[in-house]
Amino acid sequence: MSDEMPHVDVSRDGAVATATLVNPARRNAISLGMWRELEDFAVSVSADPDVRAVVFRGRGEVFSAGADITGFADDRSDATNARVYDDQLELSCRAIEAIRQPTVARLEGPVVGAGAALALSCDIRVATEDAFFMVPAARLGLGYDPRGVARLIRMFGESMARWVMLTAGRLPVQRAFVMGAVHEVLSDEDIDEGLERLVARLAENAPLSLAAAKVSVRAVADGTEPTLMEEAWRLVDAADASDDYVEGRAAFAEKRTPHFEGR
Repeated sequence: MSDEMPHVDVSRDGAVATATLVNPARRNAISLGMWRELEDFAVSVSADPDVRAVVFRGRGEVFSAGADITGFADDRSDATNARVYDDQLELSCRAIEAIRQPTVARLEGPVVGAGAALALSCDIRVATEDAFFMVPAARLGLGYDPRGVARLIRMFGESMARWVMLTAGRLPVQRAFVMGAVHEVLSDEDIDEGLERLVARLAENAPLSLAAAKVSVRAVADGTEPTLMEEAWRLVDAADASDDYVEGRAAFAEKRTPHFEGR
């Protein structure tokens, strides 16, 4: 068993930034400190114009076994502490959802509780055939944050969200794929090659168009935050007035691959 301290490892390969959950002793369970690191990473990477795509994954063959309950005696010892923990989790998830670039969750093995919240905060999810979702709050006796429930409903639908929470049972990745919550299911041998193809395609697209699309989807899907729709229109106008739009039209006319610079 590793004695490596829980943390989020950040790396960069060209235009792709990756955040890796590292907590091998607890199957990459996410501690409160790791949630804070994830928020910091999300804010930082979103402001980096050289990053075109962002990947979230777990170390080894596991995405995340959920929250690191070894810290619950301190972090969730009572209702007040639990709310502080839940607030940080929500801040981190919202920061991930607000990342300007497209985000991809690489899922393998358990995608449980807090790990599911992280995965469902990403734009796209690709998974191995052994991946599964699970929300075990009912087996721990704790309440599940309504903000997290909203995220489950958006991705799984109300009926399946009820099943996941009330049974605390496993939702196999194949069922999540049928529901559209997972976008691609690949074998263990093909997952990294498939992920590489996906992020390469994302990185080639116009950054301002992607940013506008992301906020527009959130604004329409949410429907309760007028400021999101205002931001969506601002980003749409910025894309329409950009040099990249000029480049895209020229490349189309010249039958060549466009080269976008995000301006």
